[in-house]
Amino acid sequence: MKKTGAQILWESLVREGATCVFGYPGGAILPAYDAMLDFPIRHILVRHEQGATHMADGFARATGNVGVAMATSGPGATNMVTGIATAMMDSSPIVCITGQVGSKLIGSDAFQETDITGITLPITKHNYLVTRPDDVARAIREAFYVARSGRPGPVLVDVTKDAQQSSCEFEWPAEPTLTGYRPNHWPSKPEFERAAELIHAAKRPVILAGHGIVLSGATDVVRRFAERAHVPVAMTLLGLGGLAASHPLNLGMMGMHGEAWVNTAIQEADLLLAFGMRFDDRVTGNLKTYAPQARKIHIEIDPAEINKNVKVDVGLVGDLRDILEELLPYVGACDRTEWIDHISHLKGDSAVRDIQQLPDSGHLYAAHVIHDIWKATNGEAIVVTDVGQHQMWEAQYYHHEEPRSLITSGGLGTMGFALPAAIGAKVGRPDAEVWVIVGDGGFQMTMAELATIAQENIDLNVAIINNGFLGMVRQWQEFFYERRYAATPLVNPDFTRLAEAFGLKGARVRSRAEVVPTVQAAREHAGTVVIDFQVEQEDSVFPMVPAGADLHAMIRRPSAIVETGADV
Repeated sequence: MKKTGAQILWESLVREGATCVFGYPGGAILPAYDAMLDFPIRHILVRHEQGATHMADGFARATGNVGVAMATSGPGATNMVTGIATAMMDSSPIVCITGQVGSKLIGSDAFQETDITGITLPITKHNYLVTRPDDVARAIREAFYVARSGRPGPVLVDVTKDAQQSSCEFEWPAEPTLTGYRPNHWPSKPEFERAAELIHAAKRPVILAGHGIVLSGATDVVRRFAERAHVPVAMTLLGLGGLAASHPLNLGMMGMHGEAWVNTAIQEADLLLAFGMRFDDRVTGNLKTYAPQARKIHIEIDPAEINKNVKVDVGLVGDLRDILEELLPYVGACDRTEWIDHISHLKGDSAVRDIQQLPDSGHLYAAHVIHDIWKATNGEAIVVTDVGQHQMWEAQYYHHEEPRSLITSGGLGTMGFALPAAIGAKVGRPDAEVWVIVGDGGFQMTMAELATIAQENIDLNVAIINNGFLGMVRQWQEFFYERRYAATPLVNPDFTRLAEAFGLKGARVRSRAEVVPTVQAAREHAGTVVIDFQVEQEDSVFPMVPAGADLHAMIRRPSAIVETGADV
């Protein structure tokens, strides 16, 4: 049966299981939008194409399925670049579909022509320029396959306007096989045996739990592995939720703003087991002094990550869940009580962060807000954060028990990510309670998506941690630039009235006593609530490892702050 390229595009998306597309129409993609009305796919009209990619990303992270974003050519396509790069850094499977000028106009600098495949070549797993309707189905099928297989990531499909308008016989392609693309790897038996030897010989091992645990669905086998081998588990930011925060072997977050005892344990370890993580600089600090006594086992689906940043003794390349299931029989039960007790001693009083019992000094701290949201939601919400101080406080004070319950921009550190990504998460999991935790700076980058929330009747809650600064940059200026606050103070709008202008509910909180009642009221409200939490302005995240410093060279919480009950 003959179909236009535009019809084939939507038919292909349906066959790939897509239920929702986040997009913004324009001239070069208009034939596709015209055909869209005949297919059972929900379209979410965004207010900026960057928002579309973040929504697709949030959808993918919340559900584990491929998210889809769509835009027109030229500025529509280039507006997607930041979101594509975000997805690439965090291994998020999204497919971005862009319109392109007619094939005969390519290279002529036609109106709204941009070489978007060239632009996105470094920030996609793969991309396509489709100039014939006959190639649309194959490109979409391969795009979904590449996006979700191996190490997940973004794929872009650029379709010329004439390819959308022209017709051909529709034929659904067979399962893709791409020359040179090997998403599946498997270690040899001697590699498994060598890993087992190192595990048995270790007296001070630590598991480094990364985002790969979530992506591979390896939560259960990681827990069983840690319990059998009696190995404590340190979490990366994107690994949070990969092992329940309440599990006795979960040490907490590592790295630049990780717990002091976690970083110390890593530096004292004699074996690191890196599970689905890439030894990012925010995790390791100075590579020359990183875990100097430790042998290293790295399990990772992407062979390019093995020995890229940190030289390892054993690299097991493949899907984390499958490899751990294979490795588990090699690992016998071990008693590492002495090591676990030593780490508990390292925690000391610094492990006690029961801010619920701190006296109300009249100051509202971000940690109070996040802690109280955690308590009110029983730790069961999907929390989507932006980037900055509030992101680190969320990681410290909202205790994640389940995978895919924290969605945040890790590798690229994209401000403006939270609000649109939360929309995508809520669309993907409509029955989940979704909270946005965002700074006043990042919120203003994509706050236009409040209009998307209103138009699509999306129910989520937004907690703006409003300190009147670009908080994390201000903290760096305080610590390293003699408090010279260049370009970090903010003059903000009235966020409650802004919410109301979009037809949403707004609220303002200035004291600790107001937090819980306002959070509960937001949870009970049928619709989105934007809460302006006006917190202490010059608060800082502790501990902090200065960029490039040794992992153990942490800036700790000043004792004076602890004594005044502001150890937050």
